[in-house]
Amino acid sequence: MKPDPRKTAALARIQRQIGHQFSDEALLRQALTHRSHAGLNNERLEFVGDSILNYTVARMLYDAFPKLPEGKLSRLRANLVNQNTLAALAGEMQLGEALYLGAGEMKSGGASRPSILADAVEALFAAVCLDAGFAAAEAVVRRLFAPRVRGVDLDTQAKDAKSRLQEALQAKRLPLPKYRIEKQTGEGSEAWFEVSCDLGELGHITRAQAASRRAAEQLCAAAALEWLQSRGKAA
Repeated sequence: MKPDPRKTAALARIQRQIGHQFSDEALLRQALTHRSHAGLNNERLEFVGDSILNYTVARMLYDAFPKLPEGKLSRLRANLVNQNTLAALAGEMQLGEALYLGAGEMKSGGASRPSILADAVEALFAAVCLDAGFAAAEAVVRRLFAPRVRGVDLDTQAKDAKSRLQEALQAKRLPLPKYRIEKQTGEGSEAWFEVSCDLGELGHITRAQAASRRAAEQLCAAAALEWLQSRGKAA
């Protein structure tokens, strides 16, 4: 099969954007391969990439805010390291154009699905690590997250997303959001939650998925805040 020139161009562009040229480009392709496409996909890479991302952003925040206690640092990291942020990064890099998806996922819009994009970004960090070592992967994370760390607003982002959403709605004298578990699969370490956040009279509902109800609610709240801010309804 002849290589797709558009896919080849997308892979080259992504390497320029992250500042890393792969010695083994098969690792890059695997990082961008969803499980719907092939057996050798990015799920295991995502597992490693998540840890690389969390450590690196934690270290960046630790260095940037030497006087903040652990609890506030944790909340800052949660506000930076989540599906919404990763999907936004993927959008900035036009990562969807480089994804390898099964036919069903392609037809259903998988190339723009936040969960798939976020997983691919995490897998990308792991692929860099396997290709060139941890320091190279850390450098990529720092390159992508440095603007977001510099832009942290301690007056708001030290609070979790649910608290900020509640305050934003109360400031406008609007009803509090309603969170609902739409779907739950598995139990224990295999659990997976799909949660919605209903903004009531504003007529907007956000949805998110995560391995815990609490994490999914935070993601929903973060998405709701972004929606409010984009319409000038949040403080």
